[in-house]
Amino acid sequence: MPTLFRFIFILAAIAGIVYGSMVSLVALVKPREREVTVRIPSERLNPPTP
Repeated sequence: MPTLFRFIFILAAIAGIVYGSMVSLVALVKPREREVTVRIPSERLNPPTP
């Protein structure tokens, strides 16, 4: 039984670390806003007619 308890405790600790990392990323990292331009080839907009 102690082995099972240790395994569950380790899994809970890892899950807590991952959860804490995700919460800190959401709280501390702010994305930069910038303009995005995507070039589309004219062949995709006006396909050649057969």
